[in-house]
Amino acid sequence: MPRIVCICLSHWPVTRLRRAGLAPERGPLAVAAEGSGGLRLVALDPEARALGLRVGEPLGRVRARIGVPLQVYPADPEADRDALLRLCRWASGYAPLVAPFGPGEAADGLYIDVAGASHLRGGEANLVADLAARLARSSVPAAIALADTPGGAFALARHGGGGRVVVPPGGAPEALRALPVDALRLDPGTVAGLKRLGLRRIGELDALPRGPLARRFGAALLLRLDQALARRPEPLAPLTEAAAYAAARGFLDPIGRQADIVRTVRDLMAETAPRLERDGLGACALRLSLHRVDGALRVLDLGLSRPERCPERVAALVSLRLDRLGSALDAGFGFETVALAVTVTGPMPARQTDLGAASAADGVGVLADALAQRLGRALLRLEPRASHLPERADRSRVWVAGEGQGEGQGEGQGEGQGEGSGPAGRGATASHGGGVLDPDASRPSPRPYPAREGGPGALLDQGRRSTPMGATSRTGMEGKARTRASPWPEDLPPRPLVIFPRGEAALDVLSTVPEGPPRRFRWRARIHRVTHAEGPERIAAEWWREPGADRDYYRIECEAGHRLWLYRDGPHAPDRPAAWYVHGLFA
Repeated sequence: MPRIVCICLSHWPVTRLRRAGLAPERGPLAVAAEGSGGLRLVALDPEARALGLRVGEPLGRVRARIGVPLQVYPADPEADRDALLRLCRWASGYAPLVAPFGPGEAADGLYIDVAGASHLRGGEANLVADLAARLARSSVPAAIALADTPGGAFALARHGGGGRVVVPPGGAPEALRALPVDALRLDPGTVAGLKRLGLRRIGELDALPRGPLARRFGAALLLRLDQALARRPEPLAPLTEAAAYAAARGFLDPIGRQADIVRTVRDLMAETAPRLERDGLGACALRLSLHRVDGALRVLDLGLSRPERCPERVAALVSLRLDRLGSALDAGFGFETVALAVTVTGPMPARQTDLGAASAADGVGVLADALAQRLGRALLRLEPRASHLPERADRSRVWVAGEGQGEGQGEGQGEGQGEGSGPAGRGATASHGGGVLDPDASRPSPRPYPAREGGPGALLDQGRRSTPMGATSRTGMEGKARTRASPWPEDLPPRPLVIFPRGEAALDVLSTVPEGPPRRFRWRARIHRVTHAEGPERIAAEWWREPGADRDYYRIECEAGHRLWLYRDGPHAPDRPAAWYVHGLFA
């Protein structure tokens, strides 16, 4: 269960000015900003409040009403935000998860999730006391509360009487019952409507039927109430380092349609692309942050197969991701802010193309990126290994653009994610080498260490029987026009489309001669009669790994039209009947 510390910073703009040495330490002081009808007060120090001033009053009316000099400074929201972020980084010394207030919380405080970290300070009460003492020594007035949820901690810190409040686990409903409805982070219109009905306390509001409340005030009221009372989760958006290449856009009228989100992403990427081009970089991974009006945050991470800075391509990938999410995106009442950040970059130097035509590698990369976003999983490629046994002759690994396309790239480029039983497509896909990151990952998969599998098998690479198994379609596709060295063998007999991780036993095998192909056998509870057979192709055992017998492989076709790859494990002997296995399926 989370345990959230909320720090509400009293008159934060005034505190920021005084700590920066831009305003005197004493005297009534106010911060004003342009509003309807002219300048209005946005922050006051305690001396100004003692004169009866209130936030939101017009500055001209205030000057005419009070009889003492009032020091007024212009508001600087950017400087206030930067100072708050610096305070958040300082607070991360108490716990790693720190989040500043959002726009709906006046942006004058922060949250700290101290679950699992409070014992390092002697318990929750000691942690809160230490935090309050250090802020006081730094002349930062603050009200601090600790509760189970951000909503509950905010209500207690802002409206709980000031000072320090620590609510035991599960005690939020009772502690919040007497607080005003203003503590629920509702919009002013909703608060005014509740008060007109005589609903001034959270306890009074919680005692009413939920249906009429939702019909009259909307679902946002019940959401804020449930978040404060720990009935619904409220995840925090943790503080992260600012991305070097990022852009954001806010909306007075929130957006929720997919077309609007995609159009905004295209505009944000167009804003970021010139900075990437200036530095010779492209985006390898992107993070799209969608801020809902109710404070919820939706984050989508996109991985790219190669550096990219084309706004149209990035927007197309986001569109595919949103197509896959569908209703799971849950726009709610709409997104008020859309932010796009480049989280991983890669070199992307300028290059010359043939009259603007895209290369074949670019086309493969675009297709791979689109498939990854649409399918929601990383694409894999096959690469050969230094083994001539079919189940060990290749491995699968994440498809990364550009891998396996250089001259002389051979076997053993890295450990993969599996052996032998990779996807059936052992032809064109494997020959391109290239790849796509996991679309739900925020950074590319690290390159594995080079494999050390040469051993005695490296001496056998010239023989047909001992060359790593590959796909037959490579030779047919590239033919004599191939200009790059290929890590795959070129002259293997046909290989099946699907190779099983290990052979499946074929029983009751009947053959015309002991050393000949089978004529009938039982496999997967069915009798198969062979109409055509080709072979044998002998593949020797790898004696340096583990002892084993040579295998004789046959390509057979059954009466039902099945084309299988069988092998006999070892030579036939009178005292030992031969063991047969089905190892693959042809198309």
